[in-house]
Amino acid sequence: DTSLTEVNSFSPSVPISPSSMINQYKFEDGPELRDLFITVDDPESHITAIETFITYRVVTKTTRGEFDSSEYEVRRRYQDFLWLKSKLEEAHPTLIIPPLPEKFIMKGMVERFSDEFIETRRKALHKFLNRVADHPTLTFNEDFKIFLTAQAWELSSHKKQGPSLLSRMGQTVRAVASSVRGAVKNRPEMFTEMNNYMETFSQKINLLDKIAHRIYKEERDYFNEMKEYGPIHTLWSASEEDIADSLKGIASCIDRCCRATEKRMAGLSEHLLPILHEYVLYSEILMGVLKRRDQIQGELDSKVDALANKKTEKDLFSEEIGKLEDKVERANNALKADWDRWKQNMQWDMRSTFTNVAENNLRYYEE
Repeated sequence: DTSLTEVNSFSPSVPISPSSMINQYKFEDGPELRDLFITVDDPESHITAIETFITYRVVTKTTRGEFDSSEYEVRRRYQDFLWLKSKLEEAHPTLIIPPLPEKFIMKGMVERFSDEFIETRRKALHKFLNRVADHPTLTFNEDFKIFLTAQAWELSSHKKQGPSLLSRMGQTVRAVASSVRGAVKNRPEMFTEMNNYMETFSQKINLLDKIAHRIYKEERDYFNEMKEYGPIHTLWSASEEDIADSLKGIASCIDRCCRATEKRMAGLSEHLLPILHEYVLYSEILMGVLKRRDQIQGELDSKVDALANKKTEKDLFSEEIGKLEDKVERANNALKADWDRWKQNMQWDMRSTFTNVAENNLRYYEE
């Protein structure tokens, strides 16, 4: 049972070694043969009279027949990734689209356009594209293929062919109107359970994210203090002949602790913080997906109610209801399949992430 209520349980049969612990969770399914490999690298700054922005090189290697070449290299800016995500959501409203990093960095961790910020974003963009590439449905989306292969001017031309402003406004108005109708009457139990799960998951993952940032901040403060106190003991030893060796020994010890703490901080910032924050974003995405599924269900419910109250036009209403029933079934099936896949990936990510943190802590305390 991998429900959230089991997260804090402890079994004495669990192996003590984190490495052996993670092995027992590996999935039994063999790795699928991959035919699409994507790399995001080589960030480049662009300064114009109007704006400053960063582009990233996106290199794609593939053996798929629908691609005209086996290798592509294009440059994309953050806005292009946003466009791709919106197109994926538009085409697949009840699939779980992987999150993108926010436009601006949060919590004042790093400054915008600093090397650290750019590298953090590059890694997140790389992960986004590879999560899409590994998805059984999203990977064959036509806009995804265009994103990977089209040159900048071709992509710009393709973007202009999207829905008009009035069409987008109409979709928004319908979505808002649907969302304010109240609770869905005929929502299947499993989607109510999903909704409850995500509310709990959202609370827990946001709490973990806050705790992890607090731990990182405390480690950084501790590291900065040690950087000051090491040299102070070295200077002190020069004026205290009787205890010079002891003071030098303390300075050396502080220096070793300083290096160990720096490695521990690197482990937190590279492995723990990004994963937790990614799943904070995932929790928001999933709540949105569940809301969109409810909107489709609500549209069907309102048509069924309208049919019950009308004496005429029954044939027309019946045809519309049939189409909506198909739409709801497709939405339900898409979300059910994606939910199981997402949950399995999430549990694997969490286990491997926290095991990695545990191993880093063991090495730190041994040092």
